[in-house]
Amino acid sequence: MDARARSRYSELMLDLPHLPALDKSSLIGGCVKLPLLIDAARLRAEVDALPAALWGSSGGRVGVHRAAEALFLRGYAPAEGDRPIEDRASLALLPYTRQIIEQLIPARALRCLLARLPAGATIAPHIDRAGYFDKTLRLHVPVATHEGVWMLAAGAIYRMREGEVWVLNNSATHAVWNAHPTLARTHLIWDVVPGEALLALLQRGERHCELRLPEVELHFATPASAHATTGR
Repeated sequence: MDARARSRYSELMLDLPHLPALDKSSLIGGCVKLPLLIDAARLRAEVDALPAALWGSSGGRVGVHRAAEALFLRGYAPAEGDRPIEDRASLALLPYTRQIIEQLIPARALRCLLARLPAGATIAPHIDRAGYFDKTLRLHVPVATHEGVWMLAAGAIYRMREGEVWVLNNSATHAVWNAHPTLARTHLIWDVVPGEALLALLQRGERHCELRLPEVELHFATPASAHATTGR
């Protein structure tokens, strides 16, 4: 099977046919900060203690996501095809991380990964396309970040800080820029099937966190990242 056929196969298999699609524009807009806090120091120390050998690859992610290292904790990259969404060995090393994804958020966790974006790197504007993404919500928890990391979502710019929990509309055009010359950015990212409890929590979230930063907007609009592509 060639690369194009594999991509098409994974898109067809990447679905949750028994679930309805979500109207993420109404539910989220670009990003919503949930009324939750985590122990940022504990999470960062736990992730920092992971063996270095677990890092160093894109984790099977392709396209624009190749700019970041990835370590899957549950499930596999969509480009790897129809593989089970189950715990990976690395999750056993992260008890507090498991508590966050399984207990803090009142919704069933699906795919989960750590994503480390190197200094100066950009994940170009893209949309996560497939039935799976239409029917799940994507959560972000910054593990290691700084003031020079910017998230673009649905035309708005956001800054996510350690200790915060965010919901990202990944069905809209989104992107990330790590503008720092030496520091990496690491996020815990996972997808959930929302129920009434999470939707109620989402309604209580902070929705007016957008920033107006012309230089950041210009960065995302440069020719190398101006056209939305399919996120895998």
